[in-house]
Amino acid sequence: MSYREIRYEVDGPLALVTINRPEKHNAISLATLQELQRAVGAAAASEDVKVIALTGEGGRSFASGSDLSEVLDRDLTKALEPIVQGLADQLERTPKPTIAAIDGICMGGGLEVALGCDLRIATPRSRFATPEGKLGIIPGGGATARLPRLVGRAWAMEMMLMGEPIDGERALAIGLVTRLVDHEELIPEVRRMAAHLASFAPFVPRTMKAMVHFGMEASMAGALMFEKYAQGALVQTEDKHEGIRAFLGKRKPVFKGR
Repeated sequence: MSYREIRYEVDGPLALVTINRPEKHNAISLATLQELQRAVGAAAASEDVKVIALTGEGGRSFASGSDLSEVLDRDLTKALEPIVQGLADQLERTPKPTIAAIDGICMGGGLEVALGCDLRIATPRSRFATPEGKLGIIPGGGATARLPRLVGRAWAMEMMLMGEPIDGERALAIGLVTRLVDHEELIPEVRRMAAHLASFAPFVPRTMKAMVHFGMEASMAGALMFEKYAQGALVQTEDKHEGIRAFLGKRKPVFKGR
């Protein structure tokens, strides 16, 4: 596949997708969005890829939001299309772990893309905001649903109603991101995380994702019941026997996805 708005690289178990519009602070146009969806789909379909990561080119922005030159003329019909919501849903639903590697501005639609990822890591100089209220609109890519589930209602209200940016340290404190690393360590840290995740039995990350997403939407009783059935399925796999034997034998396991 050829891309103009992004870069797509596969290195070992990691598919690294880079938004490549640094001159526009990596604002997400409709063309960018289509390429991102194609790239995530290709990574999800590849047997070699175990982890998918998104980042932004240029060291100043992960993504500054949707391209406002396109939003200006957006009507009701277009606004009701999935657009950024569609990409965030795709990232959330793909069986493979997804990571947002954030350096610099992560706002509006860019933040909503990051919210669709399973993990978010950032640099201390990163800035996060949902500034749509200043433009006479509200977030439309999933922030009103995902942000309060992630950081709680109070901080979600603070960010969405006030529209003011928070820095990396605050994002770490409220649970918006889980790791802060220096700029030069951001992608190496993603590669280390990918290598770690790739060492698990293939069923584990995808089942863990399904359990968490289902559990957040289900009742406690339903989530616990589903968890037991999922555990019951995994205990019957060859990989479970290999994992326990390897641990008891003090050796590295060799998982086969069976």
